[in-house]
Amino acid sequence: MCQLAVAALTLLCASSISILSPVPTRTALRPGAVSAPTSLPIQTLPSVSAASPSAPVALAPTAEFDPVVAQVLSHLTGRHTQLSRRDLIAVATTIVAEAKRHQLDPSLVLAVIQVESGCYNLAVSHVGALGLMQLMPSTGEELARKHGIAWSGEESLFDPVVNIKLGTAYLKQLSDRYHGDVKLALAAYNWGPGRIDRFLRRGDPLPTEYTRRVFRSYSLIPGAS
Repeated sequence: MCQLAVAALTLLCASSISILSPVPTRTALRPGAVSAPTSLPIQTLPSVSAASPSAPVALAPTAEFDPVVAQVLSHLTGRHTQLSRRDLIAVATTIVAEAKRHQLDPSLVLAVIQVESGCYNLAVSHVGALGLMQLMPSTGEELARKHGIAWSGEESLFDPVVNIKLGTAYLKQLSDRYHGDVKLALAAYNWGPGRIDRFLRRGDPLPTEYTRRVFRSYSLIPGAS
């Protein structure tokens, strides 16, 4: 009897331990655990979705994208745009690819787009600059010819992929012109390199408002340095 009682007591204790032991949970992978393919990755960008912050953004599965592309896409989603979801994916992919091609920070390209057009692909300025990166038609045509990009008139600048390709090429061209000086490159992007060259020759102070706006937008992108 004593042996039976001891065995029963042992079984009861083992059952209690099993019941009280917590069920192991699966640890989710952190987004940052995946290496970005560029040396200047954008980290977690703020979601602009109207959904609850804890709710997933209704895009394509993140696994379909480079993590940097996915984060750029999250930033673009919900902006004032006439683009379809498929077009937004193409825009995000192009921003990252062209930034990498021209050795630019994709966060900087995104900041320029935000300041220039508010991410509205049909934007037209009062001086006639067009599209996401607000290029003048004459500049766009020259860049298209130089870089072998299809050009069918100024309407080409309303194609967001074409606009980004031309805009990033122009930003790189200006960066090279001013030996990597980002402030000068941005000032020239806004004012034109001819004007900036005249400011420099005369020793006049450079206009700074546009540059400050781009840097302010850039600083709001987590991971931008």
